[in-house]
Amino acid sequence: MKKLILILIVIPLISFGQEQSNKKNGLENLIKQAEKLVGNIDLDFNKKAKAQSDQSVELTIINLWKNYSKAFEYKDYDKLASYFYYPSTFGVSSNPSILNNKNELIDRYKIVREQNMQEGYKYSLLENYEFYQLLEHHLSKNKYFKLKYFSDKNLSFIDNYDLVVNCDPSNAITKKYFSKKLVKNYNSNAYTTIISHEKIVNDTAVQIFTNNGPLAFLPISDFKTSIVYSIPFSMNQNKSDIKKLILDKNIKYKIKKIEKINSFELKSLSLRNYYYNNILAFGDMLHKIHPLAGQGFNMTIRDIKILVNIIINKFELGLPIDKSVNIEFQNNVKYKNLIFSNGVDLIYEFFNIEKNIKSKYLSQSVKLISNHPKINKIFKKIADEGILI
Repeated sequence: MKKLILILIVIPLISFGQEQSNKKNGLENLIKQAEKLVGNIDLDFNKKAKAQSDQSVELTIINLWKNYSKAFEYKDYDKLASYFYYPSTFGVSSNPSILNNKNELIDRYKIVREQNMQEGYKYSLLENYEFYQLLEHHLSKNKYFKLKYFSDKNLSFIDNYDLVVNCDPSNAITKKYFSKKLVKNYNSNAYTTIISHEKIVNDTAVQIFTNNGPLAFLPISDFKTSIVYSIPFSMNQNKSDIKKLILDKNIKYKIKKIEKINSFELKSLSLRNYYYNNILAFGDMLHKIHPLAGQGFNMTIRDIKILVNIIINKFELGLPIDKSVNIEFQNNVKYKNLIFSNGVDLIYEFFNIEKNIKSKYLSQSVKLISNHPKINKIFKKIADEGILI
């Protein structure tokens, strides 16, 4: 029996160098920079020496990289410049250039970050480093799990597996087999941040429809809450106004800190085909929806539950875990996800019409209906469990 493989997300890296590493790029330069900042460390990762000490060094390097990545993402050029000595080698190509001072380096970073990089690209995914470590640690205990690296030019290894679950929206497999999708551009930006607050029983999401767009308070823990504020391009606001809006609309949190506000362009997406032969697309690859309902991750959780049940049922019946799983999965969830996604889109258009006609009759009607216990119960069940057909 062939193996079941799960393809996880690979975090991209950008390289930077120092004057003694003109011919080197990538992670090796990062480690060299870390060595200067944290002292002399053993860079030979083939040696298993002093586990606790090595772990401490590794975490120090990761924290250094996380802070650097955040500064790059948030365009904090002064902080970026603080990681370098001068003259410094800027090694993002095969022909690195020498930068003699802080101003030259900042000018170069502005070109790379603001002209060469797609707006909204998230380098702070590195914050999930500990999560990936934990995930790999637990998966490694399963005899069916194997971590595999592959080249974009050679995808022949796929034929060695009965079932491939592809969760990466940007790898070579996705580009080759899953390019057909339905996309809607909302001509809007979503502004996101996280607030830290005093401990509270934090188990209820709150959606507030402001004059400009929906503002969502989405619980993370008893101490942290995610904020998503969606507004059209034409109503672009500065970040200080958004912070003020969060404070004005907050009804239950004693806020201690508002993290730096980030933004990305809003689009909805539905993949036309959920699978190709033995490859199953999964996660955000299948569907992205407007954040006004706070249901994007819930859809993925429901997909996971259905996929796991299909695999368990086949295993218990002695049936092969192969591309038949993909066919059954698509038949079970695709139409439900389309109905649910279009329902969320309908809500968006509903309030968009109200905003354009400058009337509150629609939202007042919805508020009146939502106060009806039986109707409210139905909507809660749909939000928790999806469309049950």
